Amino acid sequence: MVDLIADKPFQGLPLSIGRATVEGMDPGPVTSIQPYPGRSLPFAFPDPGAVLPLGAGRLVWAGRETAFLMGAEAPDLSGLAALCDQTDGWAWVRLSGPDAKAVLARLCPLDLRAMGVGTSARATLNHLPAVLIRTAPDAVEIGVFRSMAGTLEHELSAAMRAVAARAALR
Repeated sequence: MVDLIADKPFQGLPLSIGRATVEGMDPGPVTSIQPYPGRSLPFAFPDPGAVLPLGAGRLVWAGRETAFLMGAEAPDLSGLAALCDQTDGWAWVRLSGPDAKAVLARLCPLDLRAMGVGTSARATLNHLPAVLIRTAPDAVEIGVFRSMAGTLEHELSAAMRAVAARAALR
């Protein structure tokens, strides 16, 4: 039998360019939760854009009638919701620093200045479907499908270089 080796999704991180830093992160277990129609969950389900605490983890709005439970094992929701382990299917980075918003402005159609701390959004980063979680005034967590991790790393590093080069002209 073939012996496979698990590898990190990002090979060139952490990376700091100018006033922005991107680093790979491990959010712990990630489980998608999709409530069945007409069923009530034993906890609050996040409204669009919301991030709620749930036990040792957090419940992140991740799309229509979908939330990601991150950082904690999913409770038994038999008969109440569809659950799917997403841990190995997504790759996550943390982009931070005074120029983080400027870097994302080059890649994302959302106005991240209007995105409050403790909120989430689904958007594209250039052509990559992504989940964005604003964790601090100058930091955002970004999740993409693991198969697109190398492209995310490339897109972020190119945008970071462009923002740093522009700042150097001042």
